[in-house]
Amino acid sequence: MDMDKIRIGVFGAGRGSSMINYCKAADHAQLVAICDKWEEGLRRHRERNPELDIAYYTDFEEFIRHDMDAVVLANYANEHAPFAIKAMKAGKHVFSEVLPVQTMKEAVELIEAVEETGMTYAYGENYCYMSAPYEMRRLYREGAIGEFEYGEGEYVHNCEPIWPGITYGERDHWRNNMYSTFYCTHSIGPLIHMTGLRPVSVTGFEGHKNERGLRKGSKGGAFGMELITLENGGIIKSIHGELYRNSVWYCAYGSKGSMESAREGASPDGVERIYVHADSFSGAYDDAVRQDYIPARQMEGAGKDFGHGGSDFYTMYNFIERLLGNKDADVIDVYEALDMFLPGMFAYRSILKGGIPMEIPDLRDPAVRELYRSDTACTDSRAAGDMLLPTMSTGTPEIDDAVYALMRESWLAELQSDHGYVAATFSQGSNKEE
Repeated sequence: MDMDKIRIGVFGAGRGSSMINYCKAADHAQLVAICDKWEEGLRRHRERNPELDIAYYTDFEEFIRHDMDAVVLANYANEHAPFAIKAMKAGKHVFSEVLPVQTMKEAVELIEAVEETGMTYAYGENYCYMSAPYEMRRLYREGAIGEFEYGEGEYVHNCEPIWPGITYGERDHWRNNMYSTFYCTHSIGPLIHMTGLRPVSVTGFEGHKNERGLRKGSKGGAFGMELITLENGGIIKSIHGELYRNSVWYCAYGSKGSMESAREGASPDGVERIYVHADSFSGAYDDAVRQDYIPARQMEGAGKDFGHGGSDFYTMYNFIERLLGNKDADVIDVYEALDMFLPGMFAYRSILKGGIPMEIPDLRDPAVRELYRSDTACTDSRAAGDMLLPTMSTGTPEIDDAVYALMRESWLAELQSDHGYVAATFSQGSNKEE
């Protein structure tokens, strides 16, 4: 075996397809195993990769014993932490798709697993690596707009057209049970990664339940919003969820300038293009320089065939490079991952308390961890126990079984072609752990 290649196993044959394709194309990684209880997904990968020496598993415990260096977790978005912990304790490095955890108990246990095992944990928040937000990070770190004062992150994705293919008609699928501010790191993450600042408090807002959500079986608010205060006093406004039209957009204001991406639908370039308006020093408005351009990428052209504007390429590339010893490889560690996620979790606690500001705990501090070690509050009954939360501040809505039967019927019809399989690659996991 080529020792210059990192041996990768992928858990989740649907969303994991992007990482599988990366390993097949890369010269520093080797795909050695795929695990999923969805046997149809495994069958399709076998058919597409007959020439590759890949082991296929339907049981995670058997999969994790395979001879490999690292595991990609592309299973359900609310189930990443338990599998990340198992993998690291088995001596495997971990690349985790979004989201990192679903409870504070899991957050404490995940951090401690990273610290105790010494394994590398990389969080795959791919929106950080899209062209414009990644350029915003470079410019900010070079001081182009001065000290961060205010920013906005927007991730709006109307998933109704693909809902059957990403929820399979499951009433208790995580997407159907998630609260409005849960899926937050696509909007918050790029601004945290840009500034390197820790969030310290948040106030949450919940979009009301609308007809689009009810007719597809979603029980949470239509969208969520967070107003986040950072450690330097700067403020982030984040919005994400299922408004009618898709939109990805980021902006940042500093003490001597501003910058923003183009909106997703603004032009053929979309979020690839950046606009910068910066002064040579704070207050020199007449000295302002205006620019708009599409940034050159770290490896020009390398990620063009990968999803999410090529960002799926860069998350995996940096993870593998870090494992090979490249200390400059830009990975999102467990602490930063939680800086991106906890504002959404505590925004929902804010919503449930009538919209009051909530302190965001810093789990870097072991003493703070003790306050949350037994906190299982979430909307997943299997993880929450007696701390189960409603999916909306007004309670969990009742939805007729016929809605889920229709979703499942639609999904099964899609599977007759590749459409349902392709839709699943956009899902955060196809692995059915029920």
